[in-house]
Parts: sequence; C-alpha cells; structure tokens
Amino acid sequence: MKKIILTAFVALAAIATGAQTKKVSLKTLQFRDPCILADKPSHTYYLYRSNSVKKPDGTMVGGVEVYTSTDLHAWRGPKQVLTLPSTNWSTGTIWAPEVHEYRGKYYAFVTVNSDIVWKKKVEGWPDYTWRGTQILRADKPDGPFLPLSTLQQTPLDEMALDGTLWVEDGVPYMVYCHEWVQLGDGAVNAIRLSPDLSKAVGAPQMLFRGSAAPWANSTGMEEKGLPISIITDGCYLYRTRTGKLLMIWSSYHKGEYTTGIAESVTGKIAGPWKQQPEPIYRNDGGHGMLFRTFSGQLCLTLHQPNKSEERVHIFKVDDLGSTLRLGAEIEQE
Repeated sequence: MKKIILTAFVALAAIATGAQTKKVSLKTLQFRDPCILADKPSHTYYLYRSNSVKKPDGTMVGGVEVYTSTDLHAWRGPKQVLTLPSTNWSTGTIWAPEVHEYRGKYYAFVTVNSDIVWKKKVEGWPDYTWRGTQILRADKPDGPFLPLSTLQQTPLDEMALDGTLWVEDGVPYMVYCHEWVQLGDGAVNAIRLSPDLSKAVGAPQMLFRGSAAPWANSTGMEEKGLPISIITDGCYLYRTRTGKLLMIWSSYHKGEYTTGIAESVTGKIAGPWKQQPEPIYRNDGGHGMLFRTFSGQLCLTLHQPNKSEERVHIFKVDDLGSTLRLGAEIEQE
C-alpha cells in the first residue's frame, strides 16, 4: 500500500510539475514590460510577467509568474513566483516585474498599483492613484519572492513606477520613472538604497524630464485644454565597452511607443544626462531591458505593439562604445 501511495504521489507531482512547465510559444502570449534574467548558475533564462492570482474569496491579488528557456527560442512555463501578501500596503495589480541578482540573492523590483486616490483630478485627466516600486527578495530566480518591507521603496509622495537597480562604486541605487500623470512632463529619477535594498536613503534626484528628448512627443492632451503629457517609461542602465553610461527608456513619437537612449556626460548616475537624437526602436514598441546571453551576445527585449496584442521581441544589439545599434531579431518557436 505504501508503495502504491508513493507511486501515486510521484505521478501527481510529475503531472503538477509538467503543468507548470508546459511548452509555450512567445508568439501567442500577450506580454507587456518583459524582463529576462540570464542566470549563470542555472544556465537558464528567466522571463518574468505580471500575473494576478484569485483568492478563495474571489478577490484578485497582484503577482508575478516566470517562463524559462535554455536557448531563448523554446520556452516553458508559467510558474507563479510572487504573490503579494495581505499585509502589504497594497495587493493591487503589478506592473513591470524586473529581477536582478545582487550579493547572492535575487531581487524583484515591481510596480504595485492601488485604488487609493490621493488627489482630485481635472476632468479628462487620469486618476491620481497611489503606485510605487517595491522590492522583494528570493533565494532563487524562480522565487518565492517576499517583500523586504510592507511599503514601497520609492517616495510616498510620488506616483512612481518601473524601478530598476544600478550599482555604482559599490552603492546601490534605484532608477525609476516619476509618473507623467502627476507631473505632466514625466521624469526619470534616482534614489540611493540601503546596502540590503530594504529602504531608500536620502532624497531622490531628478535625472531628466521626458521633454529633454528631441524625439519624445506629448500624447496630445493639451489639444483638449489639458496640461502637457509626456510619458517616461521603462528605464534601464547599461555601461558600454568604452565605459559610457547609457540608459534606454520609452515614450511616444508621433503617436507610437518608442525607445530612446540617454547618456550620462560624466559616466555617473548623477549625470548630467543628455539625450541621443535617434531612438534605438521606433516601431510602436518599448519598455525594454538589456541582458547578455551565455555566449556574451548583448540583447534587447521589449514588447510590441503597444496598443493591443503585445508580444515579447528579443533583438541582438551591437555595443558601438558610444551608443547601441539594433541587430537581428531572435526567432521564436
């Protein structure tokens, strides 16, 4: 009897594992704000996506799932790796999950949304709902990720999103977007983090406004008598082979989602930052991030199109020293 029970248990475990790791095609998955972690210890690529979970009482709780691949062509998944606990400041929808390895642990930077309205809006303008980037930690890239704090790490008086990690001279920083809904002309800010990433240290520094880029256009809301509205999304930093510090980020150009490049004049996170005139990607795609394959190839992943039926796209990228150049797309099965 024990043998029968053990055999049944193993079979059920195999079925459950198989359900979590079924083969999927990125061509068929609707996917925004993709992030790929190339994890050297496991020689596996981890692709993270927002995925809310329904509780027994029917309420939805923000979360994140992951897909895995060993070659960037064939993928398996999903597996739930993060679910916001009931003790969190908000259990709302998560945007833009991004995972970094730091000091032997894995840290998820996620934008947590809420329905908390903290300011009366002008008619025709989006709601001023509280959101911010929160950091969670795990021992493995497939979780489970647990909060370092019950609150977000971005300032409480800012509508903040799309936080990313950058370490400079051993000091960790979060670079994030300050929402255009609050500012009109959106911004990219940086704030120092404690060594364990659990809290912010000091005040944020604005690195640049969306209007600083010659290619970035307003969404056109001012034509309705509303303030200017220039979006800043998806910031991600990269040090080139010649030591230049670049940042990719997204906004709109002639009505289409576009990804451009900013450059730190000093090579430091504090800047000043100047905008390169030509975007790296124009075809209604963005919220990108950069990673290297296990063979050393630099790659960019982003979602496209932005309007509906978004899909993950992965491109090879050439590091030219002074800028980045988009190469061939990596085909998906």
